[in-house]
Amino acid sequence: MSTGSTDQPGNTPGALMAKEIAEQPEVLTRILDVGLPRIRKVAAEKAMTEHEIAQKAFSANRERLKAERLTREAAGTPVAANKAKTKKKVR
Repeated sequence: MSTGSTDQPGNTPGALMAKEIAEQPEVLTRILDVGLPRIRKVAAEKAMTEHEIAQKAFSANRERLKAERLTREAAGTPVAANKAKTKKKVR
């Protein structure tokens, strides 16, 4: 009953989408030519920032552990002496 413009073969949603998609490569190519270097730059900066944060956390943890070890060594209590000796199995 409906005689809208979508009933005609050339104006179906699929045909309209196909036409839009056919026009898109030029637009997408231009967007990527301009935008891709920017995207890569932002991604690289983010990756470097995350790497620097991880490196700082690793370094801080290493320094903390080193300070603890030096404190233990200065106190004269080696780690092995603090551990309970295990019993040997009798055969």
